Amino acid sequence: MFRFFETLVDPYTPYADEDTPPNRLWPFLRGYAQPFKRVFIAAAFMSMVVASIELGLIVYLGRVVDLLSVSSPAELFANHGLELGLVALFVVLVRPLMQLLDVGLLNNAILPNFGTLIRWRAHRHVLRQSVGWFENDFAGRIAGRIMQTPPAAGDAVFQIFDAITFSIAYFIGAVILLTQSDPRLAVPLVIWCGLYGLLVRWTIRNVTPASKASSDARSMTTGRVVDSYTNIHSVKLFAHTTRELDYAYEAIEHTRQTFAREMRIFTIMDVTLLTLNGLLIVSVVGWSVWLWYTGTATVGVVAAAAALTLQLNAMTGWIMWALSSLFRELGVVMEGMETIAQPITLRDRQNASALKFEKGLIEFDAVSHHYGRGAGGLDRLSLSIQPGEKVGLVGRSGAGKSTLVKLLLRFYDCEGGVIRIDGQNIADVTQDSLRATIGVVQQDSSLLHRSVRDNIAYGRPDTSDADVIRAAERAEALGFIHDLEDPEGRTGFEAHVGERGVKLSGGQRQRIALARVVLKDAPILILDEATSALDSEIEASIQNTLSDLMAGKTVIAIAHRLSTIAQMDRIIVLDEGHIIEDGPHEVLLAKGGLYASLWNRQSGGFLNPDGGSA
Repeated sequence: MFRFFETLVDPYTPYADEDTPPNRLWPFLRGYAQPFKRVFIAAAFMSMVVASIELGLIVYLGRVVDLLSVSSPAELFANHGLELGLVALFVVLVRPLMQLLDVGLLNNAILPNFGTLIRWRAHRHVLRQSVGWFENDFAGRIAGRIMQTPPAAGDAVFQIFDAITFSIAYFIGAVILLTQSDPRLAVPLVIWCGLYGLLVRWTIRNVTPASKASSDARSMTTGRVVDSYTNIHSVKLFAHTTRELDYAYEAIEHTRQTFAREMRIFTIMDVTLLTLNGLLIVSVVGWSVWLWYTGTATVGVVAAAAALTLQLNAMTGWIMWALSSLFRELGVVMEGMETIAQPITLRDRQNASALKFEKGLIEFDAVSHHYGRGAGGLDRLSLSIQPGEKVGLVGRSGAGKSTLVKLLLRFYDCEGGVIRIDGQNIADVTQDSLRATIGVVQQDSSLLHRSVRDNIAYGRPDTSDADVIRAAERAEALGFIHDLEDPEGRTGFEAHVGERGVKLSGGQRQRIALARVVLKDAPILILDEATSALDSEIEASIQNTLSDLMAGKTVIAIAHRLSTIAQMDRIIVLDEGHIIEDGPHEVLLAKGGLYASLWNRQSGGFLNPDGGSA
């Protein structure tokens, strides 16, 4: 039975990706709601059916009271026994069945699947964003919005069908019921509905911005807390626990204050609603008693009117809370849209083809990129790297080395100029095919919080265990891998490495990352301080692996330790986004320029990024 409802909608149903999602609330939700259209219609219909049944029971209660007032027990069961029995069967059998259909659609078809669909699509959308997009926000805040928005949207839909649709049907039915009993009884109810509508409008107008502000504050708190946890080593090393508490306190207190302002609205709403409900009870029940007193209404009418107003009294608080919850959740959705609905700015062009790798010729043609600031980065840089050539990049901090690599990987689009691989503009090929052609070993190689095997196999997911082991052996990682054990008791290649690989030393992380690139075996290789985290003994043994790895590949190597790139075919010296020197190690030393100056100032083989001694 449950499976029937749970499989009415597939939350993973295929859909067309939107590079520019709607940035207004209802169009945004409408796109996610398309697969649920029929289920939503069925849920609205069943909600009205349930409301009609509840009203029907109140009407029948009035009839029973009238029958009791004019019939003896014997006459009642003789004349109306079958009717009472059928109604009893309806209450026991049909009513629960209708309720089952109603709650089954809401609880089992809509709630689990609607939130899942939003979370899945939102996660897919966010993963398509550029590296630069992620660098401009907290990972914790992004994740918080991905996690908070789907349940908020699901709760909003639930309130619409569980409370809003039900209440509309119930109020309309109540007016019709009282009108049929005596038209004058509907007058106080209609007046009350008008006042209730004004209260709803006031509540919604104030709750929506207040709930968005509260949600924003919660996201800021999450971002700050996650930032502290992610950088816990720095927090402890600098003994800044108190400072981090103060940093979090500011956000937590702001969250408390925004939530307190939101709760003031609900307190005002509750007191006002209680007053309105008191007026409703007194006016409708009092008026029906007066009609009975004057002989124009039966006892059953008085009983039905009393039951109806008491039911409305009980319902209105629930409905008001449902309405305010609806708009509070919509406020959370609107806050989440600030992340989920952001357009994809770096995307594959229409009909982009896969990169056709031939030899590995890399060309930078008048490339400029200043991160939108007009300065820094690269400025009209032109560079040609021949197939199989090994090129070292040298320069002070901010010279443009990392920018050059990021542009080659198309983490950013060039602000000017073109980058080509084998004559193909990298902006015209798919990003996945481009990056599949390039292997990268970074200075800070963060790992996934998964097993060692998963991290190495990330370079080529369809690989065999034997290939993973060979890659680890070539990266001089096999020895320490066999000794690994995580808190869950997993050992060796199955041991998990912790968030960003925190359970491993810097050198161990670097060797796992190197094994990953060895396994990928891409024809273009980027080494960004690839051996900086290794001690001298391990580095010496790794150099042989790197030499084998570079064989036959086009290589770009960034290094502050100039001795690691002295054997490269060419060394490119960058300064303020320009190439100022270009040539083999010996030639650049003989020129006596910046490279020679940096080489001479080194101590222990390291380059001071600012140009001084290190």
